[in-house]
Amino acid sequence: MPQGTPDTIPDDGLTTRQRRNRPLLVVHTGEMKGKSTAAFGLALRGWNAGFSIGVFQFVKSAKWKVGEESALRALGQLHAQTGQGGHVAWHKMGEGWSWARKQGTEDDHAAAAAEGWAEIARRLDAQTHDLYVLDEFTYPMGWGWVDVDEVVATLRRRPGRQHVVITGRRAPAALVDAADLVVEMTKVKHPMDAGQKGQRGIEW
Repeated sequence: MPQGTPDTIPDDGLTTRQRRNRPLLVVHTGEMKGKSTAAFGLALRGWNAGFSIGVFQFVKSAKWKVGEESALRALGQLHAQTGQGGHVAWHKMGEGWSWARKQGTEDDHAAAAAEGWAEIARRLDAQTHDLYVLDEFTYPMGWGWVDVDEVVATLRRRPGRQHVVITGRRAPAALVDAADLVVEMTKVKHPMDAGQKGQRGIEW
């Protein structure tokens, strides 16, 4: 199994093992599809490694059921029943954050996003999960619902070995600067350009 060879060896005083186990901040941005798909693929890999997975979707409607949600929820149930893999927690802003027990509306999206980020910050401080997927989180930051500088500061000081993946278009520059890995999805071709409709199993 290839493990990758770094281009440079930093003079940071860390051992190879310590450097291998550093937590990562990952950003998937750009105009093309695939940002969330790649993040959920990483979540599947983390689940297999026994990671506790925390997924927080900031824009998706409660009525929008994606295949990754069903798959990861099923894997969470498998973990609860057999101990295989890791715990899975899935939260979607459109259905009301589960810890608040209240229904979201069009009028309180900004407050709900801020509340969701506050809960994520609490979980980071408590080291609740090993891998966080903050799906479409760039949008609340871009809309001013969540303060970018606060997000970056919280992520920089997160304790332990907690990996965080943030998806969405137009990632703020401060977030990109703070990230360890940034991918920009760029379109070369897309079937919708030729009139193709989205397909079950491909787009959702």
